[in-house]
Amino acid sequence: MDAKKWDKFAVGVLYALSIFIVLILFSLLAFILWRGVPQISWEFLTQPARSFQVGGGIGIQLFNSFYLLFLTMLISAPLALGAAIYLSEYAKQNWVTDIIRTAIEVLSSLPSIVVGLFGFLIFVIQFDFGFSILSGALALTIFNLPLLTRTIEDSLQAIPGVQREAGLALGLSRWETVTRIILPAALPGILTGMILAAGRIFGEAAALIYTAGQSAPALDFANWNPQSITSPLNIMRPAETLAVHIWKINSEGVMPDGPQVSAGASAVLIIAVLLFNLVARYLGRKLQKKATSA
Repeated sequence: MDAKKWDKFAVGVLYALSIFIVLILFSLLAFILWRGVPQISWEFLTQPARSFQVGGGIGIQLFNSFYLLFLTMLISAPLALGAAIYLSEYAKQNWVTDIIRTAIEVLSSLPSIVVGLFGFLIFVIQFDFGFSILSGALALTIFNLPLLTRTIEDSLQAIPGVQREAGLALGLSRWETVTRIILPAALPGILTGMILAAGRIFGEAAALIYTAGQSAPALDFANWNPQSITSPLNIMRPAETLAVHIWKINSEGVMPDGPQVSAGASAVLIIAVLLFNLVARYLGRKLQKKATSA
């Protein structure tokens, strides 16, 4: 077989493998949505869950997921941004920074269950936060921080060095060059990375089982006292998220309509993660187009 035939054969194999993988992913998503979308309604999205009765919803779990996501990004985004700016713009390239980057890569590859057990030992027991939103947010920060730092650092390093030299040549300090030139130019990549990280956090379950807990107390959304156990703003209350709720339904089996609730909750989770990815792509392209046209 000559080189052209081998080339065509290799290209055909690659196309076949790509189509096969896409079909598997599409079939999985289609099956989850086909089973779950018919279960979704306004009552399903707003009503609390019911353990031994038919007709429960996912309202509290859905709110807990978004609340935990907000707190986690509120903690991890500034830390990751500061660490990425230091590693990209200020740190000297030596063995110390090599060790730091290696540690970040190792931490980003840790299984989420390990992060959950660490959060359980440190935040739940040692710091005595108990099973709470705060414990879950801190555990998710550890889970999210390495990947988010690496993503932001890559976005900053993708900016050509000529722009840094131009800023310094105009008399700007290094900090002014970073804040006025580098960060605005890297904003599309940074924002895209943050939104994708948010989607990863939203679907996390293993780390939250041991930190945020597996219960969802009834909430009074008219109660804005953050110290009240029924207040949605209380960060010291246990908070079962949507992903944990799906795991709990299928492991305990105390819901008469458990398969239907699980299917609907899975569809909501998949739709939310897909929306995170689509929004990230849209905003990234929009900001990139605006930056290049300016």
